[in-house]
Amino acid sequence: MPVSAAIYGCSGHSLTDGERAFFSDASPWGFILFARNIEKPAQVRRLTDELRELAGRDDLPILLDQEGGRVARFRPPHWRAYPPGRRYGDLYARSHEDGLEAAKLGSRLIAAELHAAGINVDCLPVLDVPVPGSHDIIGDRAYGEVPDIVVALGHAAAEGLMEGGVLPIMKHIPGHGRAGVDSHLDLPTVDTDVKTLNETDFATFRALAHLPMAMTAHVVYSAIDGANPATTSPKLINDIIRTVIGFDGLLMSDDVSMQALKGSIGERTRASIHAGCDIALHCNGDMREMKQVAAEAPILAGDALRRASAAIDHFALPQDFDEKAGIARFASLMGTFWG
Repeated sequence: MPVSAAIYGCSGHSLTDGERAFFSDASPWGFILFARNIEKPAQVRRLTDELRELAGRDDLPILLDQEGGRVARFRPPHWRAYPPGRRYGDLYARSHEDGLEAAKLGSRLIAAELHAAGINVDCLPVLDVPVPGSHDIIGDRAYGEVPDIVVALGHAAAEGLMEGGVLPIMKHIPGHGRAGVDSHLDLPTVDTDVKTLNETDFATFRALAHLPMAMTAHVVYSAIDGANPATTSPKLINDIIRTVIGFDGLLMSDDVSMQALKGSIGERTRASIHAGCDIALHCNGDMREMKQVAAEAPILAGDALRRASAAIDHFALPQDFDEKAGIARFASLMGTFWG
């Protein structure tokens, strides 16, 4: 069945008649849920079941941002709270072995909750490397400020998700850690030279380029392309992401409704696909904007279809896991780092 190169959000706890009609006609590759879509476990499962039934695809990708810390769509009392990435880095500084085990186990526990709700993709791990003076939009979401630490913990987190039947999306390629402003609100420009970027920001993604999916950074890297952020830059996608970093997995844009991008929603969608993104991500559930995305998002074909199919091929049933024992071990490992 042909599908379009788009991922959409929806407006509430269940689909409206208008959304059902639009999604049925638009046939997007996947969906993403946010806090506005989440009330309690049974309701989320009904929504994800409805999306799959509407799409007619059991392997339909349904995404969630569930990092832990301040970026968590599932929250107590119905779901557990998890620490931000930096807490794993703090533990890793004390004991490499404990830090790696905790990062993997935390993601495995998150995967258990997501899988039970019908969600099979998590927008994790965050592979950005913050630097002093950068905006706090990444901040403690990052595992640390040293590429090797970010790689080690990011790899462990990705493994935990995949063992739980949930696919990871590494973000924000080729690196958001140096951004001086929040790309939800404005366009960051990074003036760092290419050699330094290659040794730091790009290095984390290069080390994990085998992962199936990645999300772009709405960031300008002036030493490479002074006019366009990575999301809409053919030079950054072709020369850096695909060549220097060596990533040949599915590349999706960050949310095209974020204010870092210029032009109409349709123009942003067209620019991201033209630049080399395989999929345009639109998150806010605004029907007027989604129709603009649909008008510009092509049917998946060629290399984009190959990469999308390869990502879906990674879906697998969760491995055996004692969740109760996992929670106890996680609490023992994290101690004061969890809370």
